[in-house]
Amino acid sequence: MIPPLSFEQFQPLLQPRERDSHKGSFGHVLVVGGDDGFGGAALLSAEAALRCGAGLCSVGTHPLHATALLGRRPELMVRGCREASDLLPLLARATVLVLGPGLGQSDWSRACFALALSAARAKALPLVLDADGLNLLPSAEEQIQAPYEKWLLTPHPGEAARLLGTDTASVQADRETAVRQVQQRFGGSVVLKGAGSLVCTSAGGRQRVERCQHGNAGMASGGMGDVLSGVLGALLAQGFDVPTGARLGTCLHSRAADLAVASDGERGLLASDLFTPLRQLLNRLAD
Repeated sequence: MIPPLSFEQFQPLLQPRERDSHKGSFGHVLVVGGDDGFGGAALLSAEAALRCGAGLCSVGTHPLHATALLGRRPELMVRGCREASDLLPLLARATVLVLGPGLGQSDWSRACFALALSAARAKALPLVLDADGLNLLPSAEEQIQAPYEKWLLTPHPGEAARLLGTDTASVQADRETAVRQVQQRFGGSVVLKGAGSLVCTSAGGRQRVERCQHGNAGMASGGMGDVLSGVLGALLAQGFDVPTGARLGTCLHSRAADLAVASDGERGLLASDLFTPLRQLLNRLAD
């Protein structure tokens, strides 16, 4: 039986902030994504990082989206990247990388992915890999050569199937085995999203799989995974290690969705509706 994982067990880890804190105390998340036509994914991820307490958040995105992102959320530092090399100044300042929301699979996408992944590993940055970052990962395995312990992969069943070279039905038939196999192959921690998301972490060569007890059918809407990647990035930026960030972030995200549907129901839930309950949960436990 897979052990349960609940948000409440993390209450002792969420302490009030020191009174002399400043924005540099809580990390700098860089979101890389948002190819032409997919800017909303990068925006949702970046805003979730800010709403969950990251001190700073930058976005490296397609130039077509830069103005719109700033118009929606001026607290973000947005750079339109015509070429992958435009990411270098952003990567130099980041303390955590979220790679993949809306990234796409164009030539621009692949170039940005390869450069960002290489730079993050060279700097040993904590890294959240999501969406097309996961879809592009198999093509980079020869360059990776070894698993990376400081990253956090967040596949849905279809993405997990592509990572394992199988099909979605096989993943769904044995989700525990699938999440274990992804973690064993790539290292770090893995969140297999879905009804009862599974979190697989590893310590001392021993895997640990737990099932999130929160979540609801209202989460079956676009953008939920993008918000999760931002939540995870924010927690890593604030000093949580990758396994703890994976476990806490998955529960925080799903518990916020439960609060969001408590009064208005599941139909019509938007990913951005989670921002207010995310803040409420974090601040309630930190009081």
